[in-house]
Amino acid sequence: MSVRQQRAGGPVRARGTDRSAVRRAELLAIGRTLFADTSYEALSTDDLARQAHAAKRPIRYCFRSKRGHYPAIVQDLVAELVAFAAGRAELHAVDRLRRSIDGHLRLAEHHKAAYRTIVSGGAGSDAEVHAVRDGARETIVAALADGAYGRTGIGPPDRTGLFSWVCGVEGTTLDRIGRPAPIRAAPGEVLVETLGGTLRAIEELDPSCPAPPPARRDG
Repeated sequence: MSVRQQRAGGPVRARGTDRSAVRRAELLAIGRTLFADTSYEALSTDDLARQAHAAKRPIRYCFRSKRGHYPAIVQDLVAELVAFAAGRAELHAVDRLRRSIDGHLRLAEHHKAAYRTIVSGGAGSDAEVHAVRDGARETIVAALADGAYGRTGIGPPDRTGLFSWVCGVEGTTLDRIGRPAPIRAAPGEVLVETLGGTLRAIEELDPSCPAPPPARRDG
């Protein structure tokens, strides 16, 4: 191979890599749409390919199979949930919490089937999906601890309290998206108040983790 060919080969490979990344992002977006209200087991690679106006080969190339495609979609959704939990640093802590909860609820509303699988398991759930979900929960607990105490290193009782609240948010979200729209409650303020109660309970059990001012009550 000539030097000219070698030089030409670099950009070509780079362009090919860029195209693959773009195609993968497109397939993830299509998968998120398909899995929004349809369970994993009800879809096939043919469905994905048909929606993408492509052969099954690109899906297998990017994800190996539908089984590889689904965890990738889950990872994409979970990354968005974690981003909501991180919130925006310039906002007041309570406003940031409200924004995070609202974002969590909206995302679940738009991806009901996938959210149910992520949180509660099912035919489309496996060890890889569970690992993604568990990692997200730990990240959210760490974000809550950092926001409340300025550190992520907390004791087992403190982690248990925050972890329980996170699971409560998931349960509340599942209940909400499972109800007809006209009778759905708006649980945001309730969840904010519940976290305050959790932080106060943690302080009682572990004085080294005092509840932050927004969670305190006079008297």
